[in-house]
Amino acid sequence: MAAEPVDAPRILVVDDEKVIREILAEFLTLEGYVVRSVEDGEKALTELRTRPYDLVISDLKMPRVSGLQLLEKITEENLNVLTVIMTGFGTVETAIEAMKKGAYDYILKPFKVEEVIHVVQRGLYRQQLQAENIRLREALTIYKVSEAIAMSHDVDHILDVILDGAIDEVDADVATLHLRDPRTGRYEERVKRVHGNHVLPVGGLPTPEFPSLVEQFGQNVPIVAHGAKAARFFTEGATHEHLVSFVSVPLHVGATVVGVLNVFSFTRGKKFDEGHRKMLSVLASRAAIAIDNARLYDDLKRTNADLRRANVTLEEMFQQTVSGFAQALEETDLYTRGHSERVATYAEIMARGLKLAPDEVQRVVQAGLMHDIGKIGVRYDMLNKPGKLTPEEVRVFRQHPEKGKRILDPVPCLHSLIDGCWCHHEWYDGGGYPRGLSGQNIPLVGRITAIADAYDAMTSDRAYRRALRHEVAISEIERCAGTQFDPELSELFVHIIEDYRQAVRERGELSLIPP
Repeated sequence: MAAEPVDAPRILVVDDEKVIREILAEFLTLEGYVVRSVEDGEKALTELRTRPYDLVISDLKMPRVSGLQLLEKITEENLNVLTVIMTGFGTVETAIEAMKKGAYDYILKPFKVEEVIHVVQRGLYRQQLQAENIRLREALTIYKVSEAIAMSHDVDHILDVILDGAIDEVDADVATLHLRDPRTGRYEERVKRVHGNHVLPVGGLPTPEFPSLVEQFGQNVPIVAHGAKAARFFTEGATHEHLVSFVSVPLHVGATVVGVLNVFSFTRGKKFDEGHRKMLSVLASRAAIAIDNARLYDDLKRTNADLRRANVTLEEMFQQTVSGFAQALEETDLYTRGHSERVATYAEIMARGLKLAPDEVQRVVQAGLMHDIGKIGVRYDMLNKPGKLTPEEVRVFRQHPEKGKRILDPVPCLHSLIDGCWCHHEWYDGGGYPRGLSGQNIPLVGRITAIADAYDAMTSDRAYRRALRHEVAISEIERCAGTQFDPELSELFVHIIEDYRQAVRERGELSLIPP
């Protein structure tokens, strides 16, 4: 048996006359469609419940289940398929009745095959337009959800927005969201939403078996399950006999699952598909980032309150806050672990070479640690993409200095570090971002961090290339002096890094310097 075309539209022909079934199947197959045929409406329903179809061509008069009865069942069970009725008893009344029951079009017997093909092509084109409209609506929903949660530090509000978006977009009966308690490891149901037109099933919702869900997530296996096949994802003894369909997607922060978003259908004929799962996965990724940022914000507020009650000094509070942010950044991007510490080290030796005051040296060091904090809001797969970034990915990546500023802005004790994260991608000749500053208009800490950041980026392994040797990186800094980098600071760094490397070699700590 020949393999079916992968993305070809699927058509089901229903007619009690074998000759008509064979003629239509042959010609539609020649047009590139995947065609199956059955002899009555009852078998058509069984086929439609078994596998998806794009279009049904059905005779009007058939034994057991007629074409109009088939239409009624398709509507009743919410089967997503376009239907064309064929009849040898065609009247205006017949056509109107078929259209009322949901038919897309009708064909009179005897027919010309060319006419049938034209109706099929027109119907499938209509479906394509509807699918594109759905995708545009989904994109708009994702944008609206992203905007809503980006403006909030309230975890409960973020969960409300995500669950409302999940129910609206996949037409679920119920949506739940469970967050993992980092102390106990248990998943706690924070919010539950029920669609306005539905109620919970008798006995309540089945309870998810989180170890089974997380095991699937770890294997990158999507969870879209229907009916009895979903039972293994619920706790033993859970009531799930009324469940029609179930989707579960993880909320990831880095490699860690911090929560689970679930949607349920208890409506007969309403099954979720792979498109629904992808939509929910996008919502979950936005939710994970927003929840992580909101938790970080809450932790900072609680920490500051605790420190005030404990009469901790401002300097101690400052140091602990910086360490917490640096740890959060490391957890977000494990591939570049150690990058911030090395940038802080290179920035420190430059600050000391400039003979800055001790408190200014300390500020430069802390700014080095925090310079990439805005990457917390950038997707992990984009940060470590092995290939070239798309223009859209470049645009998103270039937002991280601005995001870093927004993260630090609400914390007064961190305001002195903003210039380091906001300005380390500005160029001396004005060709950098985000503001296009030039020359001495770029704050000193930004000019220092830019050189330290570039040197470590060149001499470290990245997903898209191997580390460059020290001599190559130094040549690049010299070449870009006056364009990308402050020429005086570049000259200082080239000399002072050699002294630092020599001192490290004498201590026998060769792992601290690139070859």
